[in-house]
Amino acid sequence: MPALIFDCDGVLIDTEQGGHLRAFNEMWQDFEVPWQWSPEQYATKLRISGGRERLYSLRYDPAFRAVWEVPASPVVWERTVSAWHRRKTEIFLEIIRGGEVAPRPGVRRLANEAAQAGWGLAIASASAAQSVRAVVDHVMGPELARRFHVLSGESVKAKKPAPEVYELAARAVGQKPSECVVVEDTGNGLAAARAAGMTCLITPTGLSAAQDFSGAMLVISCLGEPSTGQGRVLVNPRGVPVVDHVNLGHLGQLLGPAPADSPHRFVTSAGSRRRS
Repeated sequence: MPALIFDCDGVLIDTEQGGHLRAFNEMWQDFEVPWQWSPEQYATKLRISGGRERLYSLRYDPAFRAVWEVPASPVVWERTVSAWHRRKTEIFLEIIRGGEVAPRPGVRRLANEAAQAGWGLAIASASAAQSVRAVVDHVMGPELARRFHVLSGESVKAKKPAPEVYELAARAVGQKPSECVVVEDTGNGLAAARAAGMTCLITPTGLSAAQDFSGAMLVISCLGEPSTGQGRVLVNPRGVPVVDHVNLGHLGQLLGPAPADSPHRFVTSAGSRRRS
């Protein structure tokens, strides 16, 4: 059986702005650090995989250094980042467990379809394990959540765009990478999935929408629900007949061979077509 592998943040829930960004900014208030990330600044930081890594990057950020004295000692800086990240994770968990961020449309439905069909299920994320499990439990519910193998940023040495977390996920579900479909929301995630030899579809968020998704087999605004009109196809190079939602049959077609009549078809949301 094939496998369905989800990224976590931005895919299961649009956590980046209402969850992680809010948690980072509240954390700095708690520590009385005169710094806040705007949505635009955080969108840039999303090109760095992992919350701890985004914090480390501030060491070389001129704007941040202008308002806060970065410790000269690497040991002190490491302790500082660890304390920040620990408090930020606590705030994020409070937000998720409080149900303040809704799951993205179609995620649980598609996961249920895959589970009922016997597909392997996994989560492959760059985030902290505790945060990932909280999101999976919230989105999927306890019973379905237990069906997932969960790989986090703590499971790997190299985070996305390195393929390691997806390679581990394939081994966890006992499947070849060529039989795995990944749902991602960022260019880093897409690069990681492709480097692992997997088929990838993208459901972008407001913060990641401007990133480069070249190589994705489908880009759709969200996985959607039947007959709601939620899902809007943005890029569809394989011409899979998606209307307003993605189902298990569509995933099977993404894994299958390209249509013989139009192997390089590019379909936009407006329905226009051109050959590459």
